[in-house]
Amino acid sequence: MKETVLDLLMFLFENYMEDEDRFPPQSERAGLQLKLLEAGFDHDEIEHAFAWLEGVLEQGSESGPERDQAFRVYSDEEQMMLDVDARGFLMQLEQIGVLSPSTRETVIERAMALDEDEIDVERLKWIVLLVLFAKPGEEQAFAWMEDLVFDDAAVLH
Repeated sequence: MKETVLDLLMFLFENYMEDEDRFPPQSERAGLQLKLLEAGFDHDEIEHAFAWLEGVLEQGSESGPERDQAFRVYSDEEQMMLDVDARGFLMQLEQIGVLSPSTRETVIERAMALDEDEIDVERLKWIVLLVLFAKPGEEQAFAWMEDLVFDDAAVLH
């Protein structure tokens, strides 16, 4: 089975970042890259994963004004990548306060940056988790998503 960049990001989080409070700094990435190569990941996938993480950090520092009445219209490309269930999941997370409009946009942008054909809800949960991990001030939302990702019995209401 061919591993994707998201698979690598999930592996990286579960094995090296879960007990951290931030993404690994540049100084630690060489050692992590070596560990990922030893775990069987491709060099190009590793580079893409670290570029993806940098994109999260860049997006996390850009924050526009929040609008309570924002209405999101998905482009054709976004609709192809994020099916109805995934888009509904994002809307639900926004409605219950886990995602703000700007965080939702970061999640969508980072999902599109993965260059996958389609992202289902289970994989989208990981993208949301990683984005919330990188955003300062989102600790409560991150903890909620972490419980959802790691506890299959959790149900959204």
